[in-house]
Amino acid sequence: MRHGRLPFVAGFLGAPVILYLVFVIGPYAQAFQIALTNWRGVTAHADYVGLENFTRIFQDDLFWKALRNHGEMLLAVPLLTIALALFFAFLLNAAGKRRAGSSSGLPGSGFYRVVFFFPQVLSIAVVGVLFQVVYRPDESGVLNGVLGWFGAEPVGFLTEPGIALWAIMGVMIWSGVGFYLVLFSAGMASIPKELYEAAELEGAGRVRVFFSITLPLLRNTVQVAWVYLGIGVLDGFALVQVLSVNNGGPDGATTVVGMQVWQNAFSYYKFGYASAMGVVLFFVVMSVTALTLRLTRREQLEY
Repeated sequence: MRHGRLPFVAGFLGAPVILYLVFVIGPYAQAFQIALTNWRGVTAHADYVGLENFTRIFQDDLFWKALRNHGEMLLAVPLLTIALALFFAFLLNAAGKRRAGSSSGLPGSGFYRVVFFFPQVLSIAVVGVLFQVVYRPDESGVLNGVLGWFGAEPVGFLTEPGIALWAIMGVMIWSGVGFYLVLFSAGMASIPKELYEAAELEGAGRVRVFFSITLPLLRNTVQVAWVYLGIGVLDGFALVQVLSVNNGGPDGATTVVGMQVWQNAFSYYKFGYASAMGVVLFFVVMSVTALTLRLTRREQLEY
């Protein structure tokens, strides 16, 4: 500080900024540069082809199928995950017996929080292997074993094009609910009890309290959750790679852009084309994030 505030601040921020430029912005810039070449990953030099890779992308049926799958996932996964997390968080925080003018959570709320959060301590690969057993297409699978008790025929949850993507989305929802339950529970705990007491004195029921008090005051938290879930869906390569048949099958029914990038880079050695797909995915993620923030923006509620 003897040399002034600016040198002091710059001294602390300089190293993080340099690291960010080298390890984050640098790879992004390199990906943009490779996207303009026909590099196959095995040569020291590559020829520039301009926007040819991007032209090919928009003529690629599998790429459009991947984008369509992303669209379905963006509609279903955030909506269902947030709805379930809000429902369970409200049960655990405000749906118990009323005590002294305020509501408490259900008995054993702490235990239920641990149970719901448990999937978060598992890696995506472990979750995928676990649900391979759950979704097995014969009676040794967990779900088909249950269906067999009722005399139903085994279902190929991951091999039938009509339901394979929904089966994978079910795993995404199952693995994500616990984290957002804890997030929403923390938000609900910060809401002043006086608001609930006033609503109770006015004769409001729990449903009315949820939609009139809890949900509006959790709006910013829900907005953040929606953005994170949207980014997670667009980056859902790992789970699709583990669970899907034939890397995005059957017949591309579960493919995503990340899967197309991986296949073109490491199966077909088209690193330039794969980088172009990555660049398109980058702009899709940024657009979805900006659109979500724009549509959900409102004035900060104060209490």
